[in-house]
Amino acid sequence: MANMNLPNLLTLSRIFLVPVFALIYLLPGDATYLYAGLLFGLAAFTDWLDGYLARRLDQTTPFGAFLDPVADKLIVVTALVLLIAQHGNVWLTLPGIVIVSREIFISALREWMAEMNRRGLVAVSTLGKVKTTLQMVAIAVLLANPPDLERFWVVAGYVLLYVAAFMTLWSMLIYLVAAWPTLRVGLKRTE
Repeated sequence: MANMNLPNLLTLSRIFLVPVFALIYLLPGDATYLYAGLLFGLAAFTDWLDGYLARRLDQTTPFGAFLDPVADKLIVVTALVLLIAQHGNVWLTLPGIVIVSREIFISALREWMAEMNRRGLVAVSTLGKVKTTLQMVAIAVLLANPPDLERFWVVAGYVLLYVAAFMTLWSMLIYLVAAWPTLRVGLKRTE
């Protein structure tokens, strides 16, 4: 741990916050929703902060480049699973499936592109950052409120999650278009 820099420690803290906010969310009582939402928001903030500090302090590392997306996926997938289970409706399940499926697909695509020495073609874009921000805000809002569709903030969370899901598909399409020439080369090698 002595060789760990601050951005990597922040990323690790995000991973350690996953079971904490999940356990708090599952405790009985309406106040636990707010605490879980706040902890998720703190974890989401560390996602921005660790990237900012890594660039600002010139402390980007291969370990950080590996760990950051893992932490992001762990926190988002955990939150979506909790929300889908708690809300128990198709309206939250659909965008949840879209977001989780896209994350798995893009992770695999990035790994494959890295093996083809073309990882830069599927680097994080501005659209991806906006999508992530909307997704994190939507999830924090939904976690912070009991699953009651008569509450304004729950409906607002659903709307934001649908916008994030749309942007998820849009950014995936952009990544696919960028990666398509390399994918075609890979397909031809197996024929």
